[in-house]
Amino acid sequence: MQDVKNAVAQQKDFVVKLRRDLHQIPETAFTEEKTSAYVTRVLEKLGLPVTTGIARFGVVAQLDTGRSGPVLMIRADMDALPIAEDTGLAFTSRHPGVMHACGHDAHMAMALGAAAALVQLKESLRGTVKFVFQPAEEGPGGAQPMIEAGVMENPKVDYAFGCHVWPDIPAGCVGVREGPLLASMGRFDLKIIGQGGHGAMPHQCVDALEIGCQVVSALQRIVSRQMNPLTPTVVTVGSFHAGSAFNIIAPEADLCGTLRTFERDIWQSWPQRLEKIIGGVCSAMGATYNLKLSPGYPPTINDADMAAVVRACARETVGPQKVVEPSPTMGGEDMSFFLEKAKGCFFCLGTGYRGGAPIHNAHFDFHEDMLGIGVEIYCRTALKLLARIGL
Repeated sequence: MQDVKNAVAQQKDFVVKLRRDLHQIPETAFTEEKTSAYVTRVLEKLGLPVTTGIARFGVVAQLDTGRSGPVLMIRADMDALPIAEDTGLAFTSRHPGVMHACGHDAHMAMALGAAAALVQLKESLRGTVKFVFQPAEEGPGGAQPMIEAGVMENPKVDYAFGCHVWPDIPAGCVGVREGPLLASMGRFDLKIIGQGGHGAMPHQCVDALEIGCQVVSALQRIVSRQMNPLTPTVVTVGSFHAGSAFNIIAPEADLCGTLRTFERDIWQSWPQRLEKIIGGVCSAMGATYNLKLSPGYPPTINDADMAAVVRACARETVGPQKVVEPSPTMGGEDMSFFLEKAKGCFFCLGTGYRGGAPIHNAHFDFHEDMLGIGVEIYCRTALKLLARIGL
């Protein structure tokens, strides 16, 4: 395995350059034209066959060893966030109002670095490594369209891996967890339609604002009275707009919110639950409604065997004392779709340091020495699962 450390060490400056170049050209979901072109050029220079234009801007490259064996996928997301960067970095975003505030520049750089290192280590491998660069992780989601386009087939992916930089874990540590890691995420948009009128004559009206308040209260009881207290679930109404003046009863109310759970069956039950509750309240109060439910992403669940492989590789990379088990988070990730199609693991690369900003923040940054850790774990994982027979 010393060859792994040497191969990764040779990519150190290359990976840092990749991260800085990509950091300067952030693009939001399904607009990743420059990012896709940059990633494609790097992969082609490595001599890998590349397919582009998948789900608009997705990119897939394959390292075929020429020897039969499993197919391992390394996935990186490409999109950025609509945030004006305020880091003061020399390589700050050149796109006003857009920033890689969730570390996707790091994710791409690590996957590209792993591709470069594994090209050097090709003779130690069998099977195939697929490098998948996905658009629109931040929403509405690029994983499912890429799967529908066939990225998990021809050849069929056996193992799927991904990594997220994580400032809640100290820099230099690695977080690996089997089972649920991130929650499913869904969104609902609701319009309640009543009948407006004079504030002094409520008996002539159907008060959409008051009905909205009852809907909010009823939705909260999903968690408090319908769910097992030992099953983490979140229903949040994040926006509520109704009314235009102090003496006018609101004819309409607009609400939207998010739904989170680690249980796939609960995720699938949201349409029925919301329709029953909202329909019941509105019917009882004489209102009608329009409900739009976007199911979002399923929970991100790591296979136990694959988590054990990544944990072993992380221990070899940073030492056993720096490998931790992260707590599950109610955040969502569409890596979940890939993990429903193949055994795999989504792990966390610790980037936290004193005074550091959280992800999705205009000041977010990390120490670039961490990039080599992610590259090495990817390479060690590939070597463990695709080791050439007879070595």
